[in-house]
Amino acid sequence: MASLADVGWKLLEFKARSKRSGSIYEPLKLSSLHREDEPLWEKLDRYYNAVKTTILNYQSPTTGLFPVKTCSECKEAKVRDSLYCAAGAWALALAYRRIDDNMGRTHELEHSAIKCMRGILYCYMRQADKVEHDYHHLQIDAVSLFLLYLVEMICSGLQIIYNTDEVSFIQNLVFCVERAYRVPDYGMWERGSKYNNGSTELHSSSVGLAKAALEAINGFNLFGNQGCSWSVIFVDLDAHNRNRQTLCSLLPRESRSHNTDAALLPTISYPAFAVDDDALYSQTLDKIVRKLKGKYGFKRFLRDGYRTANEDKDRRYYKPAEMKLFDGIECEFPIFFIYMMIDGVFRGNKAQVKEYQDLLDPIIFQSYEGHAVVPKYYYVPADFVEAEQNKHGSQKRFPSNSGRDGKVFLWGQALYNIAKLLVDELISPKDLDPIHRYVPRQDQRNVSMRYSNQVYTLM
Repeated sequence: MASLADVGWKLLEFKARSKRSGSIYEPLKLSSLHREDEPLWEKLDRYYNAVKTTILNYQSPTTGLFPVKTCSECKEAKVRDSLYCAAGAWALALAYRRIDDNMGRTHELEHSAIKCMRGILYCYMRQADKVEHDYHHLQIDAVSLFLLYLVEMICSGLQIIYNTDEVSFIQNLVFCVERAYRVPDYGMWERGSKYNNGSTELHSSSVGLAKAALEAINGFNLFGNQGCSWSVIFVDLDAHNRNRQTLCSLLPRESRSHNTDAALLPTISYPAFAVDDDALYSQTLDKIVRKLKGKYGFKRFLRDGYRTANEDKDRRYYKPAEMKLFDGIECEFPIFFIYMMIDGVFRGNKAQVKEYQDLLDPIIFQSYEGHAVVPKYYYVPADFVEAEQNKHGSQKRFPSNSGRDGKVFLWGQALYNIAKLLVDELISPKDLDPIHRYVPRQDQRNVSMRYSNQVYTLM
């Protein structure tokens, strides 16, 4: 006989489903499984349809950016989400390069990525004089991620930067990022301090991505193999060393108020690979997994009130000591299972890849077209908050698709496609990271992919 708790969450799930309008989510069915002897072109065709339907259909035809929410009324885009969407299209283009007759899809996917990167650059250049006045969420990690992907994509053969003005602007972005070690920002989650009171902090995730971007872009020619001396970017070596020292002193913590944070995963692993010390990497990763891992994903950080039932949606900042209300009911984000899958591929850890793939499969859904869809987060409904706080992990969580955040979480979709391409061996780590940031420094060959005689080694 079913318990009252089981009956309760089933009724709640039924109510949530009845309120959904036009949701594309349905439980993943066995029909999504594919035969093992599937030809390469069929595999790529399946990925192309998934990327086209779940990502590229939402790209702006004018700016090339991707919306934060995929509902029709959303007119906002974020740099980070758009960058990962561009990376998802670019990754599939790399896979299509392996076959002769790609029906123009390599060109289409590459230029979808180029359009997005140039859209971000165009928006940056238009807002250079007024940035941070209307939107005060300074996020150094987003600028650094743009520089890092810019180098990776140009190194793979894409032409993104066109003229001297754009080269000069990129050099100015580098000047800004160089001072990350002494500029407190709001971090990846746009909240600054853990207490969400409007204050900023130095974040390991921001400093680490800045360090990675500086190492990648130093001495790099933005015109690729067609460039000359005036299209080369240079980095202040002293500033880089200060960023490196600051990162090593902050880790394994995220900041003064954050003991640890899931935002560190893209810093210590793909795409930044910012930590050179294996012991420090292992210590940081172990802390993240130990404190933040859950059944449905990773918490962003401990006592994170984002989208919880106890959070007051009408206030931007929290009251003093309000964090206690969120203890044990933090939302869990499946996207970090995907980061761990990608990390396992890059480090050759097949057991880790299988572990997180097995955790991810039961919590993703299927669209009406048959494509896997990653929910943004899983939350504890208001009716079950008290029971969950009394015994952590005892209550069922519900996916965000029954709530407020649009139909598709584009950041998660892009990373999921990248992870599946890697797991299915349609692309390799060296394809996705042509500047070889994933290779330990002591194992890297002294071969430069730069196009300048004035290249310095950043240690």
